Amino acid sequence: MKRKIITINEDLCDGCGNCVSACSEGALQIVDGKAKLVKEDFCDGFGDCIRECPTGALIIEEKESMPFDMEATKECLLKTKGKEAVWGMEEAQKKHETKEHKPMPCGCPVSMAQTLQIKKSSAETSHQKAEPQLRNWPVQISLLPLKAPYYQGADLLIAADCCAYAYAGFHNDFINGHTLAIGCPKLDNANAYKEKLATILRDNDIKSVTVAYMEVPCCMGLVKLIEEAVREAGKDIPVKKTKISIQGQVKLPDF
Repeated sequence: MKRKIITINEDLCDGCGNCVSACSEGALQIVDGKAKLVKEDFCDGFGDCIRECPTGALIIEEKESMPFDMEATKECLLKTKGKEAVWGMEEAQKKHETKEHKPMPCGCPVSMAQTLQIKKSSAETSHQKAEPQLRNWPVQISLLPLKAPYYQGADLLIAADCCAYAYAGFHNDFINGHTLAIGCPKLDNANAYKEKLATILRDNDIKSVTVAYMEVPCCMGLVKLIEEAVREAGKDIPVKKTKISIQGQVKLPDF
């Protein structure tokens, strides 16, 4: 049958195990350092595990899979974890039935439709036209050259695509004084990003890296792949992280 079920991006998974603890049905396990969906028929497709993933490695997809088997799940939990685990799963299912927990579209708030309120005061008082601060082209990570004059001695800003649209003063507050690279860890090849950025960092004299990312879970993958790229480059390059809310506010980074 075709239904919603968890899918795991192993390139983004760091093996933390948070999702395993969050899965009341016992459908997930850590195998060889990566989260695995070990029992399709134990996954109810509601995605309680997704919000616990720090890297955005988990999404919900609609695809052909075995139907969720609640009775088999209960039986397995009773044998392996005891009555308390069965009770915990039953409580989770009750919440789903009463729609206290709704499955998130595509498994991530990034695709959840929302209407945002614009603060009229800021729109009415901002009469001065902001000057663009972009100093390099191209800016998409997939199109960036491996070597370029604008990398030398640069403060590199690596930003999630959505940041410039969410944060009103992105040019002045972020791009100003930086060489820019942008990308989306959810829609593009995260491993290819990591390898390319590692090469750029290794082969050029880059002073610092600033990561601007959105508050949605899948954007955490950008932070993780950049940290890995810096390690692979073998250089002691400081990395600053800035999280932006969908309302356009700067928030404390997750880590």
